[in-house]
Amino acid sequence: MTDAPTGFLLIDKPSGWTSHDVVAWVRRLIGGKVGHAGTLDPMATGLLVLGLGRSTRLLRFVQGLDKEYEAGAVFGVATDTLDADGAVLSRAPMPITEDDVRNALARFRGEILQVPPMVSARRIEGRRLYEIAREGGEVERDARPVAIYELELLDFAPSDYPEIVLRVVCSTGTYVRTLADDVARALGGRAHLNRLRRVRNGSLNVADAVGVEHLEESLITERLLDPATALIDLPAMTAGGELAGAVRHGVAMPRSVVSSDLGDGDIVRVLDDAGSLLAVYRLDGASAKAEVVTA
Repeated sequence: MTDAPTGFLLIDKPSGWTSHDVVAWVRRLIGGKVGHAGTLDPMATGLLVLGLGRSTRLLRFVQGLDKEYEAGAVFGVATDTLDADGAVLSRAPMPITEDDVRNALARFRGEILQVPPMVSARRIEGRRLYEIAREGGEVERDARPVAIYELELLDFAPSDYPEIVLRVVCSTGTYVRTLADDVARALGGRAHLNRLRRVRNGSLNVADAVGVEHLEESLITERLLDPATALIDLPAMTAGGELAGAVRHGVAMPRSVVSSDLGDGDIVRVLDDAGSLLAVYRLDGASAKAEVVTA
């Protein structure tokens, strides 16, 4: 490519690849800047949203959206990573029923508190938790509020070590592996994930993603989403004429110009007359101020 592309690229990440592996692979193909909107564990598959070029500055507006997963879990077996990549810590049969699981799930819908796992990327005193875990350490972690919007049992395979499949729609920052283990704890045992697939990030769906094995320069250009489309979940306003010129320079606007339906701190896409993204603004008191100018 002569010029490094700008836009969003939806990848269907395979198991065994880290999110960094995917970013590095695409960076080598395009020769430009690449970032992602939320890590997927190496075992996990599914939607990884990449920002290319100047669009990397917009990834945070995607990262904060709700996410949907399909998760498989084995009850009765605990691992040190809460997934199948970890070492087994304990094994104890769990003679539970499908109704037991459904009843337990009801306790985890809505806003809950969740302790981040030691293998997460959260920082404690400047260090990633997974870095501490690799050294054999463990530190105290505060429980954090997360929201479980939908939690559905898709499949239940009874045995001494039952296997279940869950559909989870949750807020950003939710650890599905911790959720599965917490459900098992509520039933008197432990659990780990044996598969995890991210299906959706906001309105962006894995059905529209491309596998890394098919990636090449021409396909990346063909599959790029423009920023206005990728940020479809954000409310939008159109700015034309002199107002568009002011937006291109990041000039603050009166709140009344943007929207009367949005609250303080809300963000909005500002589009030109052709529907292209000029900027992202945030409401702040009586004004709307530029967060990112793209034009």
